[in-house]
Amino acid sequence: MDIKNIVLGIVIMILAISVVVFGVGLFYDRPEFEDFCDEFKTAQVIENEEQCNNVEGRWTSQEIRCVTEPCPQGFCDRDFSCRLEYEDAQERYARNLFFITLPLGIVIIIIGAIVFGLEAVGGGLMAGGVGVILWGVGSYWRFSDDLIKFILSLIGLVAVIYVAYWFNTKIGKHKPRKKRK
Repeated sequence: MDIKNIVLGIVIMILAISVVVFGVGLFYDRPEFEDFCDEFKTAQVIENEEQCNNVEGRWTSQEIRCVTEPCPQGFCDRDFSCRLEYEDAQERYARNLFFITLPLGIVIIIIGAIVFGLEAVGGGLMAGGVGVILWGVGSYWRFSDDLIKFILSLIGLVAVIYVAYWFNTKIGKHKPRKKRK
């Protein structure tokens, strides 16, 4: 394989990943913090737990020695409630993104392995499919527990081994091999 095919394969990989990332972003909106938490909420001065509860915040008591009055005896996390809602929305988004990108990445890998005979195109698409899977898995990884990570990794490994085995036994035998000089 010459350098031109390697470069073409890398470019195809990058563009395949870009098409999926921007295509998914076009049709499936990522949750934005501003959609859950009001930016003007942080401008209020909160001096006690009651005021904090009124803005749906979380009060943390502190023993502070003050030199001026008023002297708040704690801290109000104003964005506590809305941040929890935002984090829940992020988790749902990441899970759904995973379920979108995993099969899409596998399909791209299979298309690259089976449909395209040019090594640069097939290899680039296969690498792009791997990148798409990594993007989807990476977005959900922090939310999933170890059992789910193990099962997903095992399923991915078995699927890739199966595709590689099938490709090399069914398609690989029919390709004429170049003779080395």
